[in-house]
Amino acid sequence: MSKFPKITNTYFMAIVATVGGMLFGFDISSMSAIVITDQYIEFFNNPSGIIQGAIGSALAAGSVVGSLMAGPISDKWGRRDSIMFACLWWLVGTAVQVSTNGVGSLIAGRVLNGVCVGITSSQVPVYLAEIAKRDSRGRIIIIQQLAIEWGILIMYFVGYGCSAIPGPASFRTAWGIQFVPCVVLMIGLPFLPRSPRWLAKVGREQEAIQTLADIQAGGNKDDPLVIAEWEEIYTVLVAEREATRGWKKFFANGMWKRTLAGTSVQAWQQMSGANVIVYYIGYVFLMADLQGNVNLISSGIQYALFIIFTTIMFFFIDNTGRRTLLVYGAIGMAVCHFVVGGLLGTYSIDVPEGVGGNANVVIKVTGAPAHGVIAFSYLLIIVYALTLAPVAWIYAAEVWSLGTRATGMSLAAVANWLFNFALGLFTPPAFLNIKYKVFIIFGVLCIGAAIQAWLTYPETCGKTIEEVSLLFAKGAPVAWKTKKGGSRLEAEIEAVLNRKERGEVVNAEVHPGPEKVAPSEEEAKETV
Repeated sequence: MSKFPKITNTYFMAIVATVGGMLFGFDISSMSAIVITDQYIEFFNNPSGIIQGAIGSALAAGSVVGSLMAGPISDKWGRRDSIMFACLWWLVGTAVQVSTNGVGSLIAGRVLNGVCVGITSSQVPVYLAEIAKRDSRGRIIIIQQLAIEWGILIMYFVGYGCSAIPGPASFRTAWGIQFVPCVVLMIGLPFLPRSPRWLAKVGREQEAIQTLADIQAGGNKDDPLVIAEWEEIYTVLVAEREATRGWKKFFANGMWKRTLAGTSVQAWQQMSGANVIVYYIGYVFLMADLQGNVNLISSGIQYALFIIFTTIMFFFIDNTGRRTLLVYGAIGMAVCHFVVGGLLGTYSIDVPEGVGGNANVVIKVTGAPAHGVIAFSYLLIIVYALTLAPVAWIYAAEVWSLGTRATGMSLAAVANWLFNFALGLFTPPAFLNIKYKVFIIFGVLCIGAAIQAWLTYPETCGKTIEEVSLLFAKGAPVAWKTKKGGSRLEAEIEAVLNRKERGEVVNAEVHPGPEKVAPSEEEAKETV
């Protein structure tokens, strides 16, 4: 890929890289629009309970494996090339799904697709965090969430359209469309530069400086911003090279605080229950007595709302604190869960044979309570789109040091996918057994998320990713006293300008000393 011309516009790089997120979205709604169709129910013998849970959670199971693989691969081959490697898994997994002859092969195909999603969901945010300017990092990473949501919406209505095709060709056609975004991503990746911070990490300093200059200053290596940021990157890199190695580096010298923050914010994103609603919105609306095309279209409206409100947040994310959004977003989602659970618990009637013949949904409400369930399900997704959906990915990518970012983000993604898998497996049988109490459980978990965010997540908005290290260092202020902004980079740029005015020669230097090369086989084994 080194022979291809490189396009270093930050937004172009983000749009191409985040097609990896679109793959995730495609796979989510490839099931959402299909699971309530007659063709799917007939071909797979009306799967319910743990069987449907296994189908739904298979993607997450594969994603756990992909996330565990991602860190060592990314550190050795680079962020960009690890995303290309992930695409190969997607092509194979999609082929298996399209040719499925039963539940077993469908689960196998979704597991293979999950390996791809595990790699891309952990390494695309790393790549974006390492190429973005500090004052637009939130907007750049939020493009990942928007890509997921566009993938969900596009694939949902593809599935809706394909529902008119008789027989198994209905879902085979819909699942075959998943090849398209993967091929687009594979075509675009060779035109992206490598991460300058990864290049610095593996000792390719000249390339790192030039790439940094191309991204930040139109190729001008003498730009004060490039000089100041390179010195900051190099200073942190030297300190990290002298620090603890192996798995101990994720816990030694206070690093456990960052490990806790990065992994827990991803776990809470899943335990908030919003993704369960995204996966199984068709079931929730069946509980509200919406059936057939009305159910499909109403579910599609949810995905449109998802995109609209995340797009709104795109323009404000770097002016709003991460803590504010995480804390108040979790509280708002808790309220929505409690209302939905309360309405279903108070007004629902049992339907043992399944609403509309669907064996996964055995209660329903009608009239005003049904309208309330629909409204607060929509409101839940709106709050989620404005807060936890984008911010959890941004925050998890920001808290790691350069030496731990690839594997650390992999750990965070593992936490995300483990809970995604557990909840995806748990939800269909939970709808059968504890019914409305599912929503009460999620409401309580959201309160827990708000409490931890308030107590343990320092504010990272407006700071360089090197400066974030200071927020977790010994003697740093407690999380609830940290504020957005206050970056020292402006002072460092001003210092560079003052030195230039005094006639000093100031540039981004390749520092003397032995070059660090990509990890050896022994180091790779130690990392694993």
